Amino acid sequence: MPVVVVESPAKAKTINKYLGSDYTVLASYGHVRDLPPKDGSVDTEHDFEMKWEVASDSKKHVKAIADALAEDNALILATDPDREGEAISWHLQEALTKRRSIKKDTAVSRVTFNAITKDAVTQAMKNPRQVDMPLVEAYLARRALDYLVGFNLSPVLWRKLPGAKSAGRVQSVSLRLIVEREMEIEAFRAREYWSVKALLATPRGQEFEARLTVLAGKKLDKFDIENETQAELAVQAISSRDLSITSVEAKPANRNPSAPFMTSTLQQEASRKFGMGARQTMSVAQRLYEAGHITYMRTDGIDMAPEAVHAARDAIKDRFGKEYVPDSPRMYKNKAKNAQEAHECIRPTDMTQDAAGLRLTDADQRKLYDLIWKRTLACQMAAARLERTSVDIGSKDGQVELRATGQVLLFDGFLRVYEEGRDDAVVDDDDKRLPQITAGEPADKRSVTPEQHFTQPPPRYTEATLVKRMEELGIGRPSTYASIVTTIQDRGYVLKEKNRLIPEDKGRLVIAFLQNYFRKYVGYDFTAGLEDELDQVSAGESDYKAVLNRFWRDFSAAIAETSELRITEVLEKINEVLEPHLFPPTEDGSDPRLCPNCGAGRLSMRTARSGGAFIGCSNYPECRYTRAFGPPGAEDDGAIPPDGKLLGEDGGDEIRVFKGRFGPYVQRGAVTEENKKPPRQSVPKDWPAEDLELDRALMLLSLPRQIGPHPEDGVMVWANIGRYGPYLKHAESTSDRGGTNANLESLDEVFTVGMNRAVQLLAEKVASRGRRGGAAKTLRSLGDHPDEGGPVDIMEGKYGPYVKWDKINATLPKDTDPDAFTLEQAIELIAAKAATKGKRKKPAARAKKAPAKKAATKKTTTSKKSAAE
Repeated sequence: MPVVVVESPAKAKTINKYLGSDYTVLASYGHVRDLPPKDGSVDTEHDFEMKWEVASDSKKHVKAIADALAEDNALILATDPDREGEAISWHLQEALTKRRSIKKDTAVSRVTFNAITKDAVTQAMKNPRQVDMPLVEAYLARRALDYLVGFNLSPVLWRKLPGAKSAGRVQSVSLRLIVEREMEIEAFRAREYWSVKALLATPRGQEFEARLTVLAGKKLDKFDIENETQAELAVQAISSRDLSITSVEAKPANRNPSAPFMTSTLQQEASRKFGMGARQTMSVAQRLYEAGHITYMRTDGIDMAPEAVHAARDAIKDRFGKEYVPDSPRMYKNKAKNAQEAHECIRPTDMTQDAAGLRLTDADQRKLYDLIWKRTLACQMAAARLERTSVDIGSKDGQVELRATGQVLLFDGFLRVYEEGRDDAVVDDDDKRLPQITAGEPADKRSVTPEQHFTQPPPRYTEATLVKRMEELGIGRPSTYASIVTTIQDRGYVLKEKNRLIPEDKGRLVIAFLQNYFRKYVGYDFTAGLEDELDQVSAGESDYKAVLNRFWRDFSAAIAETSELRITEVLEKINEVLEPHLFPPTEDGSDPRLCPNCGAGRLSMRTARSGGAFIGCSNYPECRYTRAFGPPGAEDDGAIPPDGKLLGEDGGDEIRVFKGRFGPYVQRGAVTEENKKPPRQSVPKDWPAEDLELDRALMLLSLPRQIGPHPEDGVMVWANIGRYGPYLKHAESTSDRGGTNANLESLDEVFTVGMNRAVQLLAEKVASRGRRGGAAKTLRSLGDHPDEGGPVDIMEGKYGPYVKWDKINATLPKDTDPDAFTLEQAIELIAAKAATKGKRKKPAARAKKAPAKKAATKKTTTSKKSAAE
């Protein structure tokens, strides 16, 4: 039986169903090889030789494929039909050849299909080819570039900008977009303007709204009415005149549907309509694709296969009637960034099946499939027919004119199924419905209202609008959008709040550094140009090593130029760049960088050992003034600077609250040579650290609290706050690992609980231990594991519900409803947990095997090693 290899077990299961018992279908579980994260993995001295390594988790999957090839000497590589899929096939072929599982007579072929349906899979098997090496070389160039940038630029950041985590070739450019948008917002100054609207009525009593367009015979521009006084004069001008309808103009208009989805537009629409992030959208789409419900979801293309167009038209006719089918099919074409990666649009594989017909159990899959199905049908439906009406109303002397606009929907067309969302809400008067209005008839004034407005700053990016902007600039490709947006959030450079992306301090600092010392490499045109060069490689028009050589020649020189930079020099340069943000002009014209505490030192950005940034005085340590990183007033919201927020003094000691690696904590006194570990206590989650006051800080520093000796054995009873909340401890000391612990119901009890209550709680805890040993309670049974077999259940646990399969337990994410949790979600949790368990176990196993092997072959060597250890 030929061995067919795909990426995932879910995809393998679906394909195996179509191919039957004549094939062995196995999963590679994604990429099987990668560059080791160490120096020299891309050898710039030897023609960019790349040293690959099979991941520890992948060795068993490669072995399974090798074992299957021993039974049948034919290999069919059926990974995804894009650059990444081609690369996985190449890696598999290379890895299997290296371990001699692929021999000279082994038949190796590559097949691709845009949808996992029986027809698509069987047709692909009839048209095998070889691995597309230009596409692989484009992958190799991208992987080498990302390695060279990350592995050489990140250490520069670590040395010169404490607290910075890393930099990436495309991620840093995306971060720049977000930072620059935030700087636009901060530099924005609102401008006031007014408009005047009138509620009018026809002789038949039907009301409609109109806005003032001409005043004193002059056509009004947006900012012509600047203040309330001018607005009131405009109101009086309208109120003092009789108005009549001067003209009514109705024009027919058509509204056409949007093109079908490609990767970027799917991510944008899922974000607008459902608030889904790019990564979540692609994960859900991946599951739909692997189940055979939609076509491949990483694509630049918006064209649709002819048979799919006809199927969509038939489905529209059956569901909505022939009037909803246009006379000729709609054809959509775009100039894809990379023809080798431009597949068909994202569409359902069966146009007749809506979300209800598929009976999808996962809510996210149901929503996303419904979105794709509706968009696909809508793109082949008839245009919506409208009538747009403009009504002009004026006074006899021509001094005042108003206009009312609206529309009537004559035929809904594609709007019956779907309407594209908008990134930002826009109030459009054209959407209003107008009553019957006739030219020459009077317009009765019901009310005249002035409205104050202010210009608005540009909106912060959402994941959807960021992807849209990246696409416009030519940055990134369909397979990279989700990882780019996710990476800058995971690194702590960007915060996602209310679906908007806000740059964190670290993100601002990284971009300020890169724009000053590596400006070329965070340039939009440079990054887009490099993407175009890589597309030429995938088309077989350029040599990938020539691209790498040109890049490395200039980039390595830029890295070398930073070697002599001092940290103080870098920080002062960043101070200059961020000065408008950190030190904006003061109202009284005084120096914004003058220290408000000592009046002599200058304020500048500094970095703390924790890696955070703050503003401090140059006269340190004589002057200890600090404030939070950001403009003056940032500290007013209670922000905690890296060197701590001073709460007050007690017994001559400063009491401060800090943001630590494991959360906020309070500290008594400063760290000195004599006192390297001053008293500290974590701040509970229920107490916002930014709002903490001195009295509560002192309460925390008084912990652990001695309640007194236990009346039965005289051993001390303590009250304290630990990792899992407030608790009691019955032991000689709180550091004693023995004794008995019992939970307290509230934080307040830590400071108030008495001996009688403590004895009762401790006794109940001891008694409960005796009742243990029963099986954990099963909350829900989800069914059997689809790949490995065995029941998958949701259990009730001490720290919340968890998924149990075989010997693996995986806690459900916080705020997850166990009743709505699906088997598919449970399988993902189990797989993630299994991967982490494997990583912990394997090093220990190797450590045990090595000495035993040496002991059997050469005892003296083993004894020497043991002695050395």
